[in-house]
Amino acid sequence: MNYLILSLVFIVYFVMVAYVGYLAWKSTNSSEDFMVAGRKTHPYIMALSYGATFISTAAIVGFGGVAGKYGMGILWLAFLNILIGMFIAFVFFGKRTRRMGLNLNTLTFPEFLGRRFNSKFIQYFSGLLIFLAMPLYASVVLIGAARFMESSLLIDFNIALFILAIVICAYVFFGGLKGVMYTDALQGTIMFCGMLILLGFIYWVLGGVTEANTALTQMAHLYPADAIAEGGTGWTSYPAFGTPFWWNLSTTMILGVGIGALAQPQLAVRFMTVESDKELNRSLLIGAIFIAVMTGTAYIVGSLSNVYFYQNFGQIAIDYVGGNMDSIIPTFISTALPEWFVYIFLLSLLAAAMSTLSSQYHTQGTALGHDIIKVIRNRGKSDDYTPEDYENITAAEEDSDNPLSTTQIGILVAVVLSLVLGYVLPSSIVALGTSLFMGLCAAAFLPVYAAALFWKRSTKPGAIAGILSGTLTSLFLLVFVYKKTATGLGICQFLFGQPMLINTMPWYAMDVMIIAIPVSIIFTIVVSLLTQPMDEEFLDKAFEGIPKNKKD
Repeated sequence: MNYLILSLVFIVYFVMVAYVGYLAWKSTNSSEDFMVAGRKTHPYIMALSYGATFISTAAIVGFGGVAGKYGMGILWLAFLNILIGMFIAFVFFGKRTRRMGLNLNTLTFPEFLGRRFNSKFIQYFSGLLIFLAMPLYASVVLIGAARFMESSLLIDFNIALFILAIVICAYVFFGGLKGVMYTDALQGTIMFCGMLILLGFIYWVLGGVTEANTALTQMAHLYPADAIAEGGTGWTSYPAFGTPFWWNLSTTMILGVGIGALAQPQLAVRFMTVESDKELNRSLLIGAIFIAVMTGTAYIVGSLSNVYFYQNFGQIAIDYVGGNMDSIIPTFISTALPEWFVYIFLLSLLAAAMSTLSSQYHTQGTALGHDIIKVIRNRGKSDDYTPEDYENITAAEEDSDNPLSTTQIGILVAVVLSLVLGYVLPSSIVALGTSLFMGLCAAAFLPVYAAALFWKRSTKPGAIAGILSGTLTSLFLLVFVYKKTATGLGICQFLFGQPMLINTMPWYAMDVMIIAIPVSIIFTIVVSLLTQPMDEEFLDKAFEGIPKNKKD
């Protein structure tokens, strides 16, 4: 490896990131700039920021590694990413979120839910849940990038984790969401170019699209024995219906991430950063193309890496890397591709990690500073917001000498938490950690978020019941029922003398979201119907400018 060229590439990259971060810092003059980028973000920047936040090293390294071991069945996730994560998110959720967020003067996702249902409890509880759960997601993103630096640059894994965290923390700490989104656009462009080259290379080196896919199909007899035992049938076929692998792939990997994207706080807040629905429409096409290339390439390359490793080294991918799925993509890149592309892809992977982590650190920081500390400190005796709260959202911050200090402290704490988890989490955790976080967010927030946007009859008690029931159901199932987490945590074993409470299929293999979301929906609807409707005048203000439903 030519370290002189590598050093020059890195210097140029970090100079560009530093310059873009500086521009964002220079134009960040208020809490609104720091929290929602001033609400006038360009469609290209919004689309690339949304996509780059959505697609991280978890998708490239984690899910690409899953495809390397289990096959192309995970391509259904790419389809759901586009259908749900982009089209439904932008067209149905995004436009209403942007308008309602503006009507209620909200700066964060927890504040959006809290003000919509006139409940400070909803705001600080949602903020607390995000602040405590998101470090798991952040840590697996860190791990994915550090694994590539370890295999490609021969940098110690622990040192790589630390360097990444510090660099990202710097521009998030000073630039806020503007810093995050500006650098996301730069990094997203690098990611897109790198993945296009990678997709073309894998088919070129394996002799073409038909030849590569045919070769992978003909390798079915080499499919891992443990995957077959769980229900796998080959790299180019879907697992057998009803098997543990089928449930895990269908519910945790595909539905958990595909549907979970709708209720991601760091994504939902992006809708509040543009000036009008026109900008959202323009962002949709750009973002959809970006997501299709990023996810599709990662899953295809992960699967086809088996052909490359077998033809050149006589081993399938998972065997060649010693059993760690998170190492399949990094090892393939550093082994198969020209040295110059290793540099480019390293930048792509760093860009993916930095874009996602910056959004996560920003979201955790605002959750602690704006949604937890500020709200609890100013809560008073009532859980309701005052009229002044809705009319002047920044007075409390701007009256102080250092208006963003609590948020910045939250960012620092988030960095430390993700670093600690990055050091202690086991191998092959990237894809699972991502799925679990997205599933938890979907169970806790999605029914209430949808009710906030589309159902005027939903009430504060109904929203509180929905969030609490979804959260508690998810946590119970993760600790006592879902095999992958229950056995890993060991709490059920300690309390009841068995790894999980239910040992029969499909319950221990079914993602918690499949049960928790219906529970949350039921509680939200039933409690709302049994409690007094919200003030009609307030609802008219919240829904001002939003097309009415037929029932309204």
